[in-house]
Amino acid sequence: MPHVLNDAEVKAFHKDGFVIVKNFFNKEEIDKLYGIATGDSVVKQNAVDLNDQTGRKTKLTLWFTPGNDVYSMLLRSERMVHSVAKLLDSDAPVCHFHTKLMQKEPKVGGAWEWHQDYGYWYKNQFLFPDQLVSVMIALTEANKANGCLQVIKGTHKLGRVNHGFAGEQVGADMTMVNNALQTMEHVYVELEPGDALFFHSNILHRSEANLSDRPRWSLISCYNSLSNPAYNDESTSWREPVQVVPDSALMDSAIGGAANDGDFLKKEKDPALKETGWEKEVATT
Repeated sequence: MPHVLNDAEVKAFHKDGFVIVKNFFNKEEIDKLYGIATGDSVVKQNAVDLNDQTGRKTKLTLWFTPGNDVYSMLLRSERMVHSVAKLLDSDAPVCHFHTKLMQKEPKVGGAWEWHQDYGYWYKNQFLFPDQLVSVMIALTEANKANGCLQVIKGTHKLGRVNHGFAGEQVGADMTMVNNALQTMEHVYVELEPGDALFFHSNILHRSEANLSDRPRWSLISCYNSLSNPAYNDESTSWREPVQVVPDSALMDSAIGGAANDGDFLKKEKDPALKETGWEKEVATT
């Protein structure tokens, strides 16, 4: 049966800033989604590269408004939305900010530098970080060898850390990161396909480059409360309640890949990637 976060998992999320749920989606569901994703020409055409500090490319396809494709059936599913509702610091309806398909390819997939998601989204001028949460669904195995996500447990309680640019990415002040690493537990989030990682917008996290011979693909859906306005964001899905679908919708035989008319991210329009001046004062190495 599909799983919605229980009280113990909600408590762990608030204590640690993240919680892992094994087998949140089953093998049949993940096989379908991953099979469609790897052959999805629309996803490939709308992928963007963000260079890390070594010049390696991190590839992702990001879109804002959910549709009726296989990815949207996952992010709009009862188990996703109802679980997220238990974590957001608001009774307002759950909205979808964006979803990104992470495509960390063998040998060439780049790293993500230490950062908080709110380090990006602060520039979108969302007011309340406790009303933003992300859910990563592993589509392939994620481990140390292929650059799995790493988190520093409890760092969501630090508040927002200053961020600057690290390559084409946004990176956290490494003085604060190193202090946190001396104080709190550093966790490698190793996942099997179908496992879910729920994480707070202020948890410090990163990932290494994929130097293995196996891909690491994942889907990360970011949710927002309707009560949390973004005052510097041209997208609109963050203020539109998610139209929830049954958990069974993902396996509908008529459901396929992304549509050409999706509102995909364009790097030049992302507020988080625009320089404001103060980023140069932050040491990200």
